[in-house]
Amino acid sequence: MLLKAFRIGEIEIGFPVVLAALAGYSDLAYRRICRRLGAPYCATEMMLDRMLLQPGRQQRRMARIEAADHPVAGQLVGNRPDDMAAAAKALEEMGFDVIDLNFACPVRKALGRKRGGFLMNEPDQAVAITRAVCSVAEKPVTLKLRQKFTNAGSEDAFWRIAEAAFDAGAAAICAHARSVEQKYAGPADWEFLARVKAHFHDKTIMGSGDVLTPAKALEMLRQTGVDAASAARGCLGNPWFFRQVRDLAEGAQPYEPSLAEQREVMLEHLQGACELYGPLRGAKHMRKFGIKYARLHPSPKHVRMAFVAARKPQDWHEVLRLYYGDGAKSTAEPQNA
Repeated sequence: MLLKAFRIGEIEIGFPVVLAALAGYSDLAYRRICRRLGAPYCATEMMLDRMLLQPGRQQRRMARIEAADHPVAGQLVGNRPDDMAAAAKALEEMGFDVIDLNFACPVRKALGRKRGGFLMNEPDQAVAITRAVCSVAEKPVTLKLRQKFTNAGSEDAFWRIAEAAFDAGAAAICAHARSVEQKYAGPADWEFLARVKAHFHDKTIMGSGDVLTPAKALEMLRQTGVDAASAARGCLGNPWFFRQVRDLAEGAQPYEPSLAEQREVMLEHLQGACELYGPLRGAKHMRKFGIKYARLHPSPKHVRMAFVAARKPQDWHEVLRLYYGDGAKSTAEPQNA
């Protein structure tokens, strides 16, 4: 399958599978690894607008980028047009290439504070925010939207926001093919993505939902015609995802990293997390990644439990020595362990 480049404004992205914004996961430490292993474009974790207007440790950590981390989108969440516009300008000053507005997050905290996916139920407010940001932004503006708010509801809000966004000058939309109510449960509606791309045939549309494997990324591109597939949960613990997509597109077997290579990547990731959060918090932060990395190991259950028990960087080094070093343990487990 021929994989085509796509554009976000004037930015050309040479490969149409990208790393989504992942709250709690797509920080600089993980983006750095995904970049090195083939991700052409990444987004930050979701960042609250007011946080970006109040310099502090959290802002410095969440908004941190580096020379190799381009092109990169800073993802914003909020519900006030003026604050979102001011935060967008702050991101531009920090060196971000794209401003991404999140109107899709389905978690209770965001909905309770009338942010993220809540705005799929308040399309006029979403449009006001988009217009305010587009009116001040010099960098491309993109939106993350969901198909609708409730499972039984209509798609009217999506089309209202999307049309207004492109009229205001937005460069692209990432459409998640589930409702806000659905969160991440049940199959994503790829037929909806096909309709979105057919309607906005001359605009950049990224698709989201069920890109859980490299094969699924290619399947989404083929079935829906979207310009790019946004990979989220499928990339967690598998930063080789992007290389594997390329392999499959070329008709080759997807790359399988050795235990030694997995160990080196996890050591790099641990070091990056400790730099961002400090040694103890960094090791704790890495536990959720360890659970994901364990899925690639021949003994996933044992390795997963070992990572769950790790509390300090030394614990991580010991798990890697036992399960990923020379003479590593390999306890036979059922295939669905």
